[in-house]
Amino acid sequence: MATESRNKQRPLRPLISLAILMAVMFAIMALANSWTPKLGLDLRGGTTITLTARNTTGTGAVDPASLEQARTIIQQRVDAIGVGESEVATVGTNQITVSVPNVAPAQLQEMVGQTAQLYFRPVHSVAAATVAPSGLPLPPPEERPTEPAATPPTTDEVLAWQPTQRDLADFEAFACGDPFPDVPDQPLIACTREGDSKLLLAPAVINGDMLTGASAGIRQGGVSWLVTLSLNDEGARIFEQVTGALAQRAEPQNTFAVVLDSAVVTYPRLTEAIPGGRAEISGSFTQETASELASVLKYGSLPLTFDLSEVANVSPTLGGEQLRAGIIAGLIGIGLVILYSVLYYRALAVVVVASLVIAATLTYQVMVLLGESMGFALNLPGIAGAIVAIGMTADSFIIFFERIRDEVREGRPLRSAIETGWIGSRKTILIADAVSLLSAVVLFILAIGSVRGFAFTLGLTTLIDIAVVFWFTKPLVTLLGRTAYFGEGRRFSGFEAEHMGVERRSPIRRLRAGTPKEA
Repeated sequence: MATESRNKQRPLRPLISLAILMAVMFAIMALANSWTPKLGLDLRGGTTITLTARNTTGTGAVDPASLEQARTIIQQRVDAIGVGESEVATVGTNQITVSVPNVAPAQLQEMVGQTAQLYFRPVHSVAAATVAPSGLPLPPPEERPTEPAATPPTTDEVLAWQPTQRDLADFEAFACGDPFPDVPDQPLIACTREGDSKLLLAPAVINGDMLTGASAGIRQGGVSWLVTLSLNDEGARIFEQVTGALAQRAEPQNTFAVVLDSAVVTYPRLTEAIPGGRAEISGSFTQETASELASVLKYGSLPLTFDLSEVANVSPTLGGEQLRAGIIAGLIGIGLVILYSVLYYRALAVVVVASLVIAATLTYQVMVLLGESMGFALNLPGIAGAIVAIGMTADSFIIFFERIRDEVREGRPLRSAIETGWIGSRKTILIADAVSLLSAVVLFILAIGSVRGFAFTLGLTTLIDIAVVFWFTKPLVTLLGRTAYFGEGRRFSGFEAEHMGVERRSPIRRLRAGTPKEA
């Protein structure tokens, strides 16, 4: 029939396509010089830091809701590093512990510790930086207010702001490293992050609350990295007004400083008003530093002040013995599956073994590439999820084979039984894999910590099982059915008549003599 003819044509095509895909993945691994997957905290180790929270006033108990909000923000920042395993948990009433694999301690501290207080301030003066003398930093010449005024200045008032004699004297005496209160409605003296310039800045006109998004990217037609910010309606209106006014001024007052935690990230020169509520932070960014800054800005400020209490490099919590035990368990499982396949399916066990090899290779390749591109880290629960996939791959073949047997018992010749059996079994295979995939997705969404590694690996191997059974198992069975040994149901082929549950006079034996009437 037409349907059968279409399904049994050109089984080499999917096999060749799969081989090309695997070759391309190996080529990408070679170009990236990455041949092993990243390991999770329980297998490789990583960094653990402990943060102790306190109120901004320094007194009183820490609000549990604020502590949980801070934990959520830190978790979002850490998750932005990649899919890899991470653990962020509250401890007691005022501490948060962060454990992340494959991240340097300095990078992790910078990622979770920043308060991300962002302000846009007009620039009044710029001078070469001087460095504070060694030892304790000197206090500012006079006490300055550290709390915002009840009524913040308007945009017009900020644009009309001029420094006092005190401001100019403080700016002249200021050295990078000296403390200076960063109060939004007061002027600020700050240095660039590189420490090469100091700036006298007007009160802030835009703050981080007006930020609606942040992303890292490369300027169109360029090679330098930058961070793009989007502002809400109020921020967009103020930004257009201020940039238009500053563009009419002389150097350096035609610049607009982006200040993050009292450090000037950049102060670009303005030539015209910038409408639309989109701003760019440029500077000496790499892909890593631009992505980190965008992540910190995107996920907001911490509602509490944190002190870094402890930093530790974590050794593997389960270690090589547990990893070795997991590998041995996987090998035992594979061995039992192969033994069962040989005893029950005889020579057809080659299909099961080959499918397992292809599935294992694809899984390994994807894990390596995900580790390189997204930071995916394989942990011990993830290895358990991969071991579960052994049974899934074998189950797909069992469903297919048993449906072939049913078709042969109904009187179909073997080649026809393979094609019609596939039509009947593929729906069952897809439904079974869909249930596993749905379970993995739900578990990944609801679980925390290392359990997400199991869910992710289970979902990944489920998708790979679907690819293997469609692109490898079925085409290979079709090809074997066309050979004399398997197609005629010879001894130990797995397709012999007695093993299929039919008498020797069945169509399997007479396949090469002609096509009999179907039952």
